[in-house]
Amino acid sequence: MGSQQLLYTGKAKSLFTTENPDQLLCQFRNDTSAFDGQRIEKLDRKGMVNNYFNAFIMEKLATHGIANHFVKLQSDDSSIVKKLRMIPVECVVRNIAAGSLCRRLGVEAGLELNPPTFEFFLKNDELHDPMVNDSLILTFKWATQEDIDQMKAKAFAVNEVLKKLFQEAGLILVDYKLEFGHFNGQLLLGDEFSPDGCRIWDAATKKVLDKDRFRKEMGDVVEAYEEVAQRLGIKLPEVA
Repeated sequence: MGSQQLLYTGKAKSLFTTENPDQLLCQFRNDTSAFDGQRIEKLDRKGMVNNYFNAFIMEKLATHGIANHFVKLQSDDSSIVKKLRMIPVECVVRNIAAGSLCRRLGVEAGLELNPPTFEFFLKNDELHDPMVNDSLILTFKWATQEDIDQMKAKAFAVNEVLKKLFQEAGLILVDYKLEFGHFNGQLLLGDEFSPDGCRIWDAATKKVLDKDRFRKEMGDVVEAYEEVAQRLGIKLPEVA
């Protein structure tokens, strides 16, 4: 693909320029972090698993009319994506009470949320990603009202598709985060969708199959990711 320059390094992904100014190379690394980067480890195969997982989900969403930045798989641990101008807020949708929602509101973990909840959080590790609302987003010009309305609508559209997909695999999509950005005047889903950014439980046993296994030092993190991939029908490269 010619010369590539490192554009951005996050906690688990790196972005590189490509010969196409409208596209980036997104590399999924084996780095795994928790607590705003205070704990970091490398887990073999994780970058590869997340790369294929994300590609599968983004392609599935695209078939349901949810436009996103994914272009194609480039290698086992990298993909070509559209270069977005990202909005600095995360959208969190919750189907089941878990994590910070329980700590903040004192609700019982595992409570089914009907209807699902939606929250905005500012992307800022130093401030520990504080919750923000529409008013703050507009005041500080992080996004427009049209962006806000679209992000909410698209986030729930994602939920309609993926909640059913996971249910059919005997899994519960507990909650997840999404990020959006602009590309040629269009608001697209960006970043990634992998077990790093959502909670997934086995429907029968409530076994944790996501990044909480790393946060809570439960072990078998990548093995859990691979189990979810297999149950969803994601074909991963065979490990020699």
